[in-house]
Amino acid sequence: MKYLSIIFFCLFLYVGCGNAGPKSTDEYIDDALKNEEIQEGWGVKENRISLIEAIKNSENEGLLPEDYQYSKLIELEQKLDSLPEIKDEYHELLTTSYIKYLSDLKNGKINPREIYNDWDIEKKEIQPDSILSIALQKNKIDSTLESHKPTHFIYKNLKKALSLLKSMPEENFDTIATKEKFKLNTKSEIIAKIKERLRYWGDLNKDDTLANTTYNTDLKNAVIKFQNRHGLEADGAIGALTLKALNISKETRKQQIITNLERWRWYPSDLGNSYLGVNIPNYYLFVVDNKDTINKYRVVVGTPKRKSPILSSKISNIVFNPTWTVPPTIIKEDLVPDATKSRGYFSRTRIKIFNYKNQEISPNDWKPEDANKYRYVQEPGYNNSLGVVKINFPNNHLVYMHDTNHRDYFVYNYRALSSGCVRIEKPLPLAEYLLKNPKRYSSVKIDTIVKTKKTQAVKVDCDFKVHFQYFTAWYKKGQLQFRNDVYRLDSDLYLRLTNQFSSDVVSSARVIDK
Repeated sequence: MKYLSIIFFCLFLYVGCGNAGPKSTDEYIDDALKNEEIQEGWGVKENRISLIEAIKNSENEGLLPEDYQYSKLIELEQKLDSLPEIKDEYHELLTTSYIKYLSDLKNGKINPREIYNDWDIEKKEIQPDSILSIALQKNKIDSTLESHKPTHFIYKNLKKALSLLKSMPEENFDTIATKEKFKLNTKSEIIAKIKERLRYWGDLNKDDTLANTTYNTDLKNAVIKFQNRHGLEADGAIGALTLKALNISKETRKQQIITNLERWRWYPSDLGNSYLGVNIPNYYLFVVDNKDTINKYRVVVGTPKRKSPILSSKISNIVFNPTWTVPPTIIKEDLVPDATKSRGYFSRTRIKIFNYKNQEISPNDWKPEDANKYRYVQEPGYNNSLGVVKINFPNNHLVYMHDTNHRDYFVYNYRALSSGCVRIEKPLPLAEYLLKNPKRYSSVKIDTIVKTKKTQAVKVDCDFKVHFQYFTAWYKKGQLQFRNDVYRLDSDLYLRLTNQFSSDVVSSARVIDK
């Protein structure tokens, strides 16, 4: 009995600790402030100066030095020798600033799980008080902060992009407003304004004179370069979307880079050696193997009203010839209105109706007012809403990647057209690659499985992560890349990062204001 009591006591302690959950940044700060060794460690001037210098440079990460009391730290450091009585206050402020900055570098200043209801990425665990204690003992303040920054090359390149924009001259451009259609050799006074913008952003040679107001080949090529950098249709035509992008200011682009730096801090430190990365605003899926991008596919993502969630998971299995169970949102917004007009909807879409006993119900017996009492399943086949293949991975949003019966959508430049899941342009080659079993699942054998029209699930044995991401800016091969903020998240996030957000701000449907 004595030993059983000890076991139950230990279990109680274990469960209790488990329920307590991870500490907040404020709790870590409170613990550190009670640690006398930590406070004494700030007696070394090298440690203090290293932190102050690191905080000064926080603006290079897209963060605000004053969030970490930069001016106050400078003031106290200058007064310390003449006013030794401020030592305790100063050391406490140093402790608070270090832990807050370290936490923000590791997990971001903003907690995405508090402002978005579809951001499904776990917070990275750290123990900043322990890290601070070691940093002070070894005089490694700067290096410990540096080691907690994202190491992904895109994050590092974004910092270069931020520095580049800060170094660019200030703009003084008039808004370009025109409905003119420019063809080769067309002349227009608007051409000078367009050239001015293209020269500013480096898409047009600076030697190309503004006096020449002819839409010539050089200018068309510059427009195409600009369009490629902005994910626009690269046809050289100056339409509404190209004009909109041309009119976006340097300051707005700088803000966009800052918001994307913050998003990188939210993601896992290690995306994995092999993974599928879907960048929603870019409408592409990238296949990364051994940390090298080996392929990419066009994708269709969720509409602004039915957004694709942001998540990190692992591929579990692939289903060939999947059935499709109609989700609640589509039942409400699509199935019920269409089927109410005509019961022929069910035969046209090959959707069967089942009651709670899993018995099939005739469309003639279906009643709109009882629509939510039934389950709706579409039969397998080439024209199934999921197409002929579905790629599954655990997540809290019931989403997956799949083929589609709307294969014509992939030719569009704007591809936020799904109900939340991600549709892949060429899913069968991707499935073959993920299975990595040429004997059982070669392209020929997969085609044979598809032709049977029988549902077959296959486990994916290899460790393939999947990341749904949201990045509207990056810097690649010396070129700034921007994408349309399709879910309108950038402006809200920037306001939050710069402490300007208030409940009076009109925010996107995706943002939750408590």
